[in-house]
Parts: sequence; C-alpha cells; structure tokens
Amino acid sequence: MTDVMHSLAYQHGKPSATGRLKAQPEHFFVSETLDFTPAGHGEHFLVRIRKIGENTKYVANELAKACGVKSRDVSWAGLKDRHAVTEQWFSVHLPGQDDPDLTEFVDTHEGVDAILETTRHDKKLRPGDLIGNRFSLVITDFSGDAAIDARLGNIRDKGVPNYFGSQRFGRNGNNVVSAREWGQDKFRVRDKSKRSFYLSAARSYMFNQVLSARIEQGMTHTPMRGDMLIDNTEHLKLVLDTDKATELLEKGHWLISGPMTGDNALPTEADARKFEQNIIDQEPDLLAVIRSNRMRHDRRALMLFPQEMEWTCEKDTLTVSFSLPAGSFATAVMREVIEESMDEEFDAHSDQ
Repeated sequence: MTDVMHSLAYQHGKPSATGRLKAQPEHFFVSETLDFTPAGHGEHFLVRIRKIGENTKYVANELAKACGVKSRDVSWAGLKDRHAVTEQWFSVHLPGQDDPDLTEFVDTHEGVDAILETTRHDKKLRPGDLIGNRFSLVITDFSGDAAIDARLGNIRDKGVPNYFGSQRFGRNGNNVVSAREWGQDKFRVRDKSKRSFYLSAARSYMFNQVLSARIEQGMTHTPMRGDMLIDNTEHLKLVLDTDKATELLEKGHWLISGPMTGDNALPTEADARKFEQNIIDQEPDLLAVIRSNRMRHDRRALMLFPQEMEWTCEKDTLTVSFSLPAGSFATAVMREVIEESMDEEFDAHSDQ
C-alpha cells in the first residue's frame, strides 16, 4: 500500500516548492502548552523536559527509575515524535515525598537535554490536558516557489485541511491494511495497543477521505443542508439553514465538521449525511472493525488554522513557526507548503 496521504486533495493546489523537513532532529521543534496552570502543590511532581532524539515512553520509563517509582506512576499529556527536539510535561506520583534531584538524570541520559521547569499539581497529567503545541520547523534544500510568501499567507488566513498525518497510519499505511484484514476476520487482535492503533487508523482514514472529497467539491467552507458545525469547545450545531450557517462560518467561531465514524448513526442529516455515508460505505471492512468494537461517533473540524504563524526564507532554507490546537498535525500544514517533504517515519503531530 502506498502512502495514504498522496491521493488526498490539496486546499491550495499541489505545491510546486520542494524541500527537506527534518534533515536533523533540531529542524523540528515542538513545545507543549498545558490547558491549565499547575496548582503549585499536590501529590504529583510535574517536570518539563527538553529531549532530543528520544520518544516519550522511553523518557517516562527512565524518569520513573530516577524517581524510584513504577512506570505506571509517570504520565504525560501527549506523545511526541522521537525525531525532533521536544519540550513536554511529565507528572510523577510522589505523595508525601520531597521533589527529586534530577541533576544526574540529565547527565546520564544523552537524549535528555534539560530540565526546564518543575512544580507540583493536585492531579496527574492525562491525554487531553494540552491546549496545543508550538512548532518551529526548518526546511532545508528549499527551492522552486517564488510565490512562497503569498502561499504561506493564504495558509495562515484561509487554513489547511485538518488531515490526520501519515504517522497515524503506520509506515506505508500498514495500520489501515491491518485494520481491513481484521475487519475481514483474517486474524484476531488481542494486544490492546495494536487494537488502538488499528481502530484509530480506520477512523482517521475515513475522515481524511471525507475531507478530501469535500475539497474536491469546493465545500470546505460552504455548508450543506444537514451539516454539523463545530466550535473550539467542540460544541455542535446542526445546519438547518445554509445561509445562516454561512454567516456563522464567516464570523470565524464555527467550522464545518467531518465524521470520526462510530457504530451509531451519523448525526448529520439531509445532503451532508448522504455525502458522508456514501464515502464511509466504500470501506465496509474498516466499518466492520469500528462497529464490532462499539466505537462511538465523534466529530472533527475539517479545517485547521495555524495561529501566530511566522516565516523567513533565506537562500535555500525556509523556517516556519506556528501554534496548533491539540490533536492537529504539523505535517498537515507543511503538506500544503512543500511537496514530498517528509518521510513517514518522521511525521509528528500536535498530540491528543
């Protein structure tokens, strides 16, 4: 199976510029932003770590050893890519204990660059405790697009498709392949992590297909009868009047949503439901997996708007920085900037 991203439509047309993203880990920098202010007290020791070339779970396990606790006592708010420089928070459950001295932790772990901050909180970190991430990306060997300023301006002002990136689907889309085979009863999946990967890939793949089809129809900013709008707090609104819905979209507080398919009926109605159902029905094996696992339907915004977006271009190097909400992929932005820029292995996202 080829890269599942290659066939998807582009919002701003296929880019003519080329370049290389993540020639070095230092070329992909991401920093987490929590959605709360730590209390400054409590049973949970919070530590913000800058790491280079190490994955989240490895650092968490090593942090547990350094603090004298079990791995299950260390948690995080979002997984981060290994092939990058990342600043992320971990929490360690240390009831009744003093803050640990982590000086040697930095010295003895090559991939741990620095302890940036420590504090206390009354709750452990959980997935979803992020409001978003700040990215700074360096594209080397950049060439081929004299109008890059105009293109980046359009991306900033008009947004990009809120695609799930290649990382969600595994190398060469193998997680989608496995999900289809699972749906065909070719094998059973008992491992919980694999089940999660395959289910996530199945839902994300179908979302991407619906989004791509709407781009091809020029309908990412134009509501259909029966669409579901979504705001930044994930409240939903059914479109009964497309003119009124268009007014809401123009004010910028609402976006059109797409399906994170579940075993229950689509919440959309009329034209929107027919449009989405026609695409979902083309993947009976993926749908079978989702239904057999009783996944509940959810919605996700079709468009993604990078915030605080800045860029500089010098000779053959383009540097782009922006902030994204949690659950969005930085590579969804860069896909609209340069062609063939990322190896699947190096895909990173503003995690969940």
